[in-house]
Amino acid sequence: MTDSYRLGELAERVGGQVVGDADVVISGVGALPSAVPGQLTHLSNPAYRQELPNTKASAVILQDRDLALCPTNAIVVADPYFAFALASRLWELPPRLHAGIHPSARIDASAVIDPTARIGPGAAIGSETTVAGNVAIHANAVVGDRCRLDEGVRIMANATLYDDVKIGARSVVHANAVLGADGFGFARSSDGALAPIAQIGGVTLGRDVSIGASTTVDRGAIEDTLIEDGVKIDNQVQIGHNCRIGAHSVICGCVGIVGSTEIGRGCVLAGMVGVGGDRPIRICDGVTVSGCTHVSRSIAEPGTYSGGVLHNAATAWKRNALRFQNLDELARRAAKLDRRVTELEKSPQ
Repeated sequence: MTDSYRLGELAERVGGQVVGDADVVISGVGALPSAVPGQLTHLSNPAYRQELPNTKASAVILQDRDLALCPTNAIVVADPYFAFALASRLWELPPRLHAGIHPSARIDASAVIDPTARIGPGAAIGSETTVAGNVAIHANAVVGDRCRLDEGVRIMANATLYDDVKIGARSVVHANAVLGADGFGFARSSDGALAPIAQIGGVTLGRDVSIGASTTVDRGAIEDTLIEDGVKIDNQVQIGHNCRIGAHSVICGCVGIVGSTEIGRGCVLAGMVGVGGDRPIRICDGVTVSGCTHVSRSIAEPGTYSGGVLHNAATAWKRNALRFQNLDELARRAAKLDRRVTELEKSPQ
């Protein structure tokens, strides 16, 4: 990996236009207020525009509208955040494994392992599992029976893939994530006892999917739980059995999604969103749900939806909470007064 790049090279990589010295050497990235000479930074959020005139970075990725405030070299692009994301990967240092299979790994004789795969210490791979080229399975990760890991998949340390998990090319499963555990399915008998419903489906991930640390994706009851191409899932997310997450959607931290939910393409569920109601939820393409919102019924129109209670000073919040308990009575009184006003307006003067 090259540690330094000419600014002109970086501009070509991110599809931008250099304003200034295209030959200046960039050896790393930094934040706008704290970057030093030799580093590349970016201005993506107008809230940080005040930091731009004082930056010490050797170059800034920005939009043309901010160029006049820039005291140094610039790469002008339409979307600075996306361009910076592309550039930042040049200095990424992902955990690496030695080539081949570590002597302490345990691999079933029926598993098919590409010679270019890298299997770390203590890893375990089950029967009839296929591991494609350039796959990396890190220390103590477990891959069950009948799994399939396509080209370039990365399974990080201590992640667990139960049986029948299929993962598309270049996807990553971060540490302590669990894919394919039983869905939460039980039937209650007449005497109140709970009998588990067999969960005989699997989990299928598309290409370029990211599963965050300690996230769980349950296996399907009959058909697979499906995460489509390009989906990015944050840490500590729970996805129930038979869910379907549409391509390029983003699921942020601590989201909980009840089984059989269908989420469309290009959706965003912000932190601590809960999805679940009396019947399966369907969320259409292009929906954003604000943090801490509870989605209890389907959403059929694209847009942004919110349902959380905004914070307030504790004393004021407590007073309003007490008033909320009387909301139904207040609504009935308001309706009664409205009917009375209507009657008075219609009566002869």
